[in-house]
Amino acid sequence: MSDHITLVGNIVGELEQRSTRGGGPIAAFRIAVGERRLDRERGEWVDGHTNYYNVSAFGDLGAHALHSLRKGQRVVLAGRLRLREWENEAKRGVSADVVADAIGHDLRWGTTRFEKAARSSDSSAAANGQEADEPTDEAWALPGGGDEGAGGAEMVGAEAGAGGGAPLSVAGESRPF
Repeated sequence: MSDHITLVGNIVGELEQRSTRGGGPIAAFRIAVGERRLDRERGEWVDGHTNYYNVSAFGDLGAHALHSLRKGQRVVLAGRLRLREWENEAKRGVSADVVADAIGHDLRWGTTRFEKAARSSDSSAAANGQEADEPTDEAWALPGGGDEGAGGAEMVGAEAGAGGGAPLSVAGESRPF
């Protein structure tokens, strides 16, 4: 059994590229999650205890992590925690391993730029000398795809009125889902 966990911390060391038995990409790295608190007597921030987690990201997430993340960057990570007991000749202990479900930069400390990845069918068409279709927003479509179940909803905001100042929202039925 695994527990779902969200971590905010810094990447320790360079990401390591591994692969599954089937050849799929895996990004392996460590993340340090530290505690900082204000010492009111001294009037300054002090570092508390730091926990270290081994992280594995599989498939497209792993490939994107290898391309996007670097040592020292602050990230937000959601995944499944497993505590693993280990033993060698000298000592024994417990390590915290996380299989990542989602990873992103912590925007509190800087900015990042998102590039939507090409879908695998687009890249295979390009490899065969065919032109890939124009990028679509299908990946960002409402759940259920197409119009079925969308209740006539339409997207309003960023693309509907570029520069119009309207916030990005979904208009349509007032009932949730």
